[in-house]
Amino acid sequence: MSTLEAAADPDAPLRSVTLPAEWDADAAAALAQLIPGTDAITLSHATARWVDALTQDDATARSLTWLLLTRQAAPTEAVWACAFDRAPGFVVNLAAFVTPGEGFAAETFVAALRLLAGVLRNAANTTADQRNGELPLPDLFAPQQDTVTASAITGQETQSMPPRIAGDILLTNLDACLAGVGLDYDSEDGRAAACAIATLATLTAHSGCGPETLPLPPVRTVLPGLSETLRAVWNDAAVETENPLDLIETGFSTSGPVDGLLGVEACGLAPVFSLLRPDGRLAASTQHRLHARDFTTETALAAALAGEDVLPLPGSTAHMAMYRALTGFIDRMPARPDPAAQPMRRKLERGMRRALPQRHGGFTQKTAIGGHRLFLRTGEYEDGTLGELSLTPTRESAMVKGLMESFGEAVSIGLQYGAPLEEYVSSFAYSCFGPSGTVEGDPVATYATSMLDYAFRALSEAYLDKKLPDGPHQDMQGDPDPLLPLDFPGDESDPTPRKRGSLRLVVS
Repeated sequence: MSTLEAAADPDAPLRSVTLPAEWDADAAAALAQLIPGTDAITLSHATARWVDALTQDDATARSLTWLLLTRQAAPTEAVWACAFDRAPGFVVNLAAFVTPGEGFAAETFVAALRLLAGVLRNAANTTADQRNGELPLPDLFAPQQDTVTASAITGQETQSMPPRIAGDILLTNLDACLAGVGLDYDSEDGRAAACAIATLATLTAHSGCGPETLPLPPVRTVLPGLSETLRAVWNDAAVETENPLDLIETGFSTSGPVDGLLGVEACGLAPVFSLLRPDGRLAASTQHRLHARDFTTETALAAALAGEDVLPLPGSTAHMAMYRALTGFIDRMPARPDPAAQPMRRKLERGMRRALPQRHGGFTQKTAIGGHRLFLRTGEYEDGTLGELSLTPTRESAMVKGLMESFGEAVSIGLQYGAPLEEYVSSFAYSCFGPSGTVEGDPVATYATSMLDYAFRALSEAYLDKKLPDGPHQDMQGDPDPLLPLDFPGDESDPTPRKRGSLRLVVS
């Protein structure tokens, strides 16, 4: 075990978080977000709280703890807070069931899901009196045709009720799972493997609920041994029962602290891909895909320097293809991805910084505002979004130069924490202070009211595709500055010439 200092929010005070030594600072920050307060946190104590609330069986409690320690599964945020006003759920890390060189552990995956389904159904029964967040509305879900039951013998008509939802099993880290078995997200084999894994999860979760709740198995299963496991789970689940169990629904997780606790690279069905971890190292999925292509880190770098696209990143069309492929094999599909969303913009949770890659793109612009030179430099992420800004005036005083450079660094930190560029442009475009004047060297503007005015209007055109017009010239806004040493014309009727001002050196 190790103890780290972490906080759920950059503005919150740091807390001592004790967790396994191999877990990183992101997991510590996620645990701090899951456990509110300011006191020190120990993973074992926080885990024991929700484990005791879900089960009293020692063997089941040890199994749940083991799933968490191996980062294979963790409960949703509400369960960590022991809030059972709605159906509980678990997030399952698909990549944690992949062993390099051995493939996807289908039988271990099924055993874990059966354990979680049993825990969720037991919790649904023991916490039924606390579920005030769900109101029964039988009239909305009742079928149009009457169902013949035993009460029909007495001449009474009854309507079948929908099955009670006992909980959710949410899948995550799909892309890293596919990378671990040597498949690309944007490939026919990758989509076939994802459909097979999703079907296996849904069949296991619906086992005991009746054959009418089961999805049809996919046509292809490309993972070795998965077809046999699918067939066995289907045979167990497709059995008629007079007393069907409460339904466990399957779906995909959304970005949150539970994914950070499990060490997930990209959550959900349509993740935003990155070849690097936040600390700048190669992601595990990147290493797996390089190995599948017989690349080492050195040979991949050499190929990239030679202009070869070693690992092309999937786009929104790949997300749409995966979405269509998985429809029908999972209970609750996420929001339909937008194929026109290019470039994809990464959504960051509060307190999570997206570090800029060590080797990144961008541009450098040399310009002059009112005769004062300025260098504007940008740094970009792989998806083309802005992540870094540098403003360097070359011939200003040390104080002005330091303030401008510090301002650019502050804006860069905000962008890497997810602050929208639109807000910066709205706040600093058209700001008025010297130096100002004619813009030379960049056609984006002909006149700028300040260096910041020019900089953020240039960023608006480059990264927001929105060109902002010039602001009004300062000489059109009012009288000249009275502090400037200018000679004002005198009265023409006064024949006495005006004496020009002079300076005297006084030595004391």
